[in-house]
Amino acid sequence: MPAAYDEMLMPDGGQRAHYRRYGTWLQRQAPDRLARRRAEADSLFHRVGITFNVYGEDEGTERLIPFDVVPRILPTEDWLFLEAGLRQRVQALNAFIGDVYHGQDILRAGKIPPELILCNTQYRPEMQGIEVPGGIYAHIAGIDVVRAGDGEYHVLEDNLRVPSGVSYMLENRKMMMRLFPELFARHKVEPVEHYPDVLLENLRSVAPIGVADPTVVLLTPGAHNSAYFEHAFLAQQMGVELVEGQDLFVREDSVYMRTTRGPRRVDVIYRRIDDDFLDPLAFRSDSTLGVPGLLHAYRAGRVTIANAIGTGIADDKSIYPYVPDMIRFYLGEEPLIANVPTYVLRRPADLAYTLAHLEELVVKEVHGAGGYGMLIGPTASRAQIEEFRARIIAQPNGYIAQPTLALSTCPTFVESGLAPRHIDLRPYVLSGREITIVPGGLTRVALREGSLVVNSSQGGGTKDTWVLEA
Repeated sequence: MPAAYDEMLMPDGGQRAHYRRYGTWLQRQAPDRLARRRAEADSLFHRVGITFNVYGEDEGTERLIPFDVVPRILPTEDWLFLEAGLRQRVQALNAFIGDVYHGQDILRAGKIPPELILCNTQYRPEMQGIEVPGGIYAHIAGIDVVRAGDGEYHVLEDNLRVPSGVSYMLENRKMMMRLFPELFARHKVEPVEHYPDVLLENLRSVAPIGVADPTVVLLTPGAHNSAYFEHAFLAQQMGVELVEGQDLFVREDSVYMRTTRGPRRVDVIYRRIDDDFLDPLAFRSDSTLGVPGLLHAYRAGRVTIANAIGTGIADDKSIYPYVPDMIRFYLGEEPLIANVPTYVLRRPADLAYTLAHLEELVVKEVHGAGGYGMLIGPTASRAQIEEFRARIIAQPNGYIAQPTLALSTCPTFVESGLAPRHIDLRPYVLSGREITIVPGGLTRVALREGSLVVNSSQGGGTKDTWVLEA
């Protein structure tokens, strides 16, 4: 595996320009002070209830996502580049989803094999022909960006269904300002705390036509969901009602919320429930989480659902290799941020290469998420590689493969002191009347030495992300 790009240090050991002021401060800090601050952060996060449920473990198991006290810092020029590339990408993804559910021009042009769309479990034929306000489908997108060994940025993954993690971005900043207020007096760091206001304005801007003062609600599956803290947090920060399916009902093609003062019309639903569970009359009949008749109201144009039903067709890993073609097709532009090179195992040549080089590659299930269903060849055992080989041969269409990127590293305070750990970045892109991106995003860090898996469910942690003002 190639050497990783160090976000803070240059190859000669000197500090990169945008880290020098912070690096000087860091060198003066006694390890026991950093350890005390980390313990204080853990205690405060526990007190506030910033935990997540772990699926597949004992019922009720909750974990704290580890918080690292060393921030990830981005210079202004890096952020401006990322911002432009993310805008471009999300604009193309929204155009693609609209096209899939209307004219399907990109399929007729032969840019994407039709079976990848029409036979995909994320494709929702019920959405064909539905006009959505502003043509926006992915109102909130979390785009995972990594930096390779050469220092170049790449998009690793597009999250368009119910992207999570933004509450950690906000709470991490609040925690850093509480623990180290002197740092924010020394550094001009772009703010992120206005994200809930921007999100609410974004949601209000896509209300159904003719609604002047829209009512927005956040629809959650309930307290047992792994991201429930985030649901409650965002609803509270936006000043909107947090509702479950049983709190809503459909009457005469409109959605209403039950309140102590009687029914209240709902215009925009920020849903944190997967498509399958949204409406038991249209999708899974055994769902108790959704709202019967919701799709009918949606088709009638009486309510906006964010993100739109069917957006998952654009973040499936089998579609990811075609996003650069989408940018060229819909925008007539070259992609600003490249994809990670990807082998599509439905292609015989890619399959043959992958099977011959499994120990060098990362292999992912096209429907996998959260760090599950993947093989990291360089760290896998021979038995794991052979097991994956059998799975790939049995169903090559279900996998993609990529080179093992040496994700960039950032100094991280671990038990042994400061040490480099691999990181990624998830900026949040809001699409409504305009596209808005709060500077920074959620930096996730692989806390285990040598690990490339940053997901919280796989032992990853988070860092505050600083974008320095120009």
